[in-house]
Amino acid sequence: MTIVTGKAEARRRLQSGWSGVPRKIWEHRADYAYVLPAIAVMLIVIAYPIYYTIELSFFNTPPGLQLRDKTFIGFDNYTAILTSQVFWKVTWNTLVWTLGSTFVSFVLGFAAALALHREFIGRGVLRAILIIPWVISAVAASYIWKWIYHSDFGIIGAVLVGLGLADRPPNFIDSVGTVLPSLIVVNIWREFPFAMIMMMAGLQTVPDQLLRAAKVDGANAWQRFWHVTFPHLRNVSTVTILLLAVANFNSFIIPWIMTGGGPSNASHIWITHIYELAFGRQRWGVAAAYSVLLFLILMTLGYFYVRALSGNERKDGSA
Repeated sequence: MTIVTGKAEARRRLQSGWSGVPRKIWEHRADYAYVLPAIAVMLIVIAYPIYYTIELSFFNTPPGLQLRDKTFIGFDNYTAILTSQVFWKVTWNTLVWTLGSTFVSFVLGFAAALALHREFIGRGVLRAILIIPWVISAVAASYIWKWIYHSDFGIIGAVLVGLGLADRPPNFIDSVGTVLPSLIVVNIWREFPFAMIMMMAGLQTVPDQLLRAAKVDGANAWQRFWHVTFPHLRNVSTVTILLLAVANFNSFIIPWIMTGGGPSNASHIWITHIYELAFGRQRWGVAAAYSVLLFLILMTLGYFYVRALSGNERKDGSA
């Protein structure tokens, strides 16, 4: 009797274990068959390149396209990167670029959203004008600003000289000290409309009843903003900042087209440095190791982004 009971209990445990994820997959096997082509494409264009990049980061590659001649060197590429002065310079440039662009873009976008949230004549036209930098091609914007910053023919230098504010046109993107701030200005100009749109959408969710109640209770404009408006915008602000940070950390077009990382690596950020190592110097192993580190950082930012979205969904569900 004890043996029979033991077998029944084992069978019950087996069935209960099978009733989990494997059982659900088996029951819905026909449904999963429809997404197999998409899964196969993702494995080919996403999973395999990630795997091959990680594998390549442990090899020394010759300065050519014959990757079959690569030799295994373990973690030497990572050691070379972390002990390189260029790495720390590029990392500092990337931090300044990412934090500066993200913070200023968000603040300007938030301010513009607050200004455009009120009713006034010409608000629609002003909204359309402010969105132009975001919808314009990044390549076209880079070449336009490169011409504006030109040390000989740029409009900014001509205006400064014409007004007597400078003896000669300044070298915005040809000087080590000014190139990165100049590129950040261009990036902010392109990105603040995105923050403006996100925050304008968030402002639509602030209950008017709470604002009117706070006004009746004697709260001034700043108190209504800080205690009513801003708490309702905390979630959308977090998501906007994370999206801007990921985009800026992985930004390529503006710094590469305008300066190519120069002068003297003063405007190189991670993504442009990786591109130069891979396709300029053909140091595939080192570039792959850089890419793995960049992938880990972006995955970390993506984790916080997903957590922010999940937190928003839980709060909306509980409400």
